[in-house]
Amino acid sequence: MTVLIDQPMWPAHDTIWAHLVSDASLDELHAFAAANGIPRRGFDRDHYDVPLERHEALVAAGAVFVSNRELVTRLRASGLRVTARERRGL
Repeated sequence: MTVLIDQPMWPAHDTIWAHLVSDASLDELHAFAAANGIPRRGFDRDHYDVPLERHEALVAAGAVFVSNRELVTRLRASGLRVTARERRGL
């Protein structure tokens, strides 16, 4: 089981955001986020949005830095990915 983090590149709310995911378990993801002070409100169905200023600390805490493409590939392979269609409720 691994918690992954991608390159911050999503602008919003005066910062740049990265995604934090687990390649095995949402329980693992929630536990890692809680242990590192990431609020539950940052969770969006299959990932946490994390601001640029937290990126380095999350990597130091054990999140594995991967490319944006690898993060999505591993999230899909885990079966935890929520598709755009599912997000729309179709």
